[in-house]
Amino acid sequence: MGGLGTPSSRGRLGHRGASPSSSSTATQRGGLACSSSRGPVPSPKGRGVLLSARAKGGKKSSSSSSSKKSVESRNGNGNGNPLSAEFLQATGSSATSNLEVHDVEFLQDAQELEMEILGGEVESTLPLPPTALGGPDQHISSVPQLQHYLKPLPRVLLLHTGGTLGMDPNQSYIEEGPGNVHLKEGTGGNYPASDNLQPGEVLSDLLTAVPELTNFAHLDVEIVFNMDSCRLGPKQWIQLAKLLDRERRNYDAFLIVHGTDTMSFTAAALSLMLKGFKKPIVLTGSQLPLAMPRSDARQNLIDSITCATAACLTNPLSRYPVHFEEVAICFGGKLMRGNRTRKVHSSVYRAFDSPMYPNLAELGVEVDWNHSNLLEAGADVYQPRFKLNTNVIRVPICPGVDPRKAYGDLHGRGVRGIVLEAFGVGNMPDNNSHGWLPWLKQQRKKGLLVYLCSQCSAGNLHPELYRSGSVALNMGIESGRQMTPECAVIKMMFCLEYPDIPLSQPIAGEL
Repeated sequence: MGGLGTPSSRGRLGHRGASPSSSSTATQRGGLACSSSRGPVPSPKGRGVLLSARAKGGKKSSSSSSSKKSVESRNGNGNGNPLSAEFLQATGSSATSNLEVHDVEFLQDAQELEMEILGGEVESTLPLPPTALGGPDQHISSVPQLQHYLKPLPRVLLLHTGGTLGMDPNQSYIEEGPGNVHLKEGTGGNYPASDNLQPGEVLSDLLTAVPELTNFAHLDVEIVFNMDSCRLGPKQWIQLAKLLDRERRNYDAFLIVHGTDTMSFTAAALSLMLKGFKKPIVLTGSQLPLAMPRSDARQNLIDSITCATAACLTNPLSRYPVHFEEVAICFGGKLMRGNRTRKVHSSVYRAFDSPMYPNLAELGVEVDWNHSNLLEAGADVYQPRFKLNTNVIRVPICPGVDPRKAYGDLHGRGVRGIVLEAFGVGNMPDNNSHGWLPWLKQQRKKGLLVYLCSQCSAGNLHPELYRSGSVALNMGIESGRQMTPECAVIKMMFCLEYPDIPLSQPIAGEL
């Protein structure tokens, strides 16, 4: 996105007070946003068709005229056509006695009719007679067909944390030829301070580049921070988790725009800290900025909001409800459980994979959901936990390396947990001269917590099959079903703060 910023703490679509730029496809009048990316289609009669209206219940008026507000349609020559008497009278007194019309918008063609009630609960239906829509040639055959559109769209909060997707290509990239671009050396990209990156303009840029987003949800944007994901860590993960916890009841789903380098770590952290959240949290990003012609950002955003809103019964584009209520990463046409993912490629668009767990969905012409692989959290009680102990490291076992020299007294230096990456199913050098078993025994006696995982990207752990693995288990080293190294490190941080939770106990589908 080329420029990012307006003076507001949150950019909103479909809420009073938001003001996306006029270039955006979300047009707002009087605090009402229309959620259609279609442009106006000229009508030979210059009449308008109702596109969206906001209605809320009110006290019954003693005078019929007091409940009728003049509404004008927009037509090709800019002349207003007062429609209040015709429209409200035709709906019948029973439909309007408890209805207050705040604002309506019109398309120029009856064939483009969409209708939404934006905000609040609809307390009365709004039948639309043919006369209110421009005559018999523009009539609607039956009112029940409109009920599909009378449901409010899902509410989605998009949290921007930084990463490639929102970079300004002119400031961050060098073009050496058509389609051949790379980051400016030594910069890693340009990240304006979050104080200068404002939600309203980010929302406007998003909807200008990806107007289809408005077909899926009413979207709010909040800038949490704006940085290279390599700078994100436990402090930012806790900040994100607390924000999601605070907004949990206000939205149907959440999108997080994130840099790719540490996205798997963030997804794992959120899944553990927000166990039982029971709403979709989808992380995504891109390999090229949204403003670049060949960017993958556009498709990743559309795929992410498609998946995030699939579980919402109010989503008019969802054919059937999907039991999706977990933390996931959507990238390169795949939806994956967040704590099972790894970044496996530095530059291709399918940069992420889930080597030890099937994809939750594949996105192509259709969205193919693997329903049996979705997390079953129905019986889980939501219990957020926001503490992480960062005194953790990963220790890969390397042939010929003596840990007594390479690592020494880790516990004495303040380390409280290690993720030990063994060979194969959990094997390691077992001769005393190699140093691994004596070193582990010494560190365990001092209280160092050790979790044994594998250097393999897939497969089960069975350390008991080997002498070294059996000795390690007898020392109190924990092991179990395979976790990704990224998730294992986060879970170690988590369990050090919550010692009542064993490392080998599944929390959010990570095992």
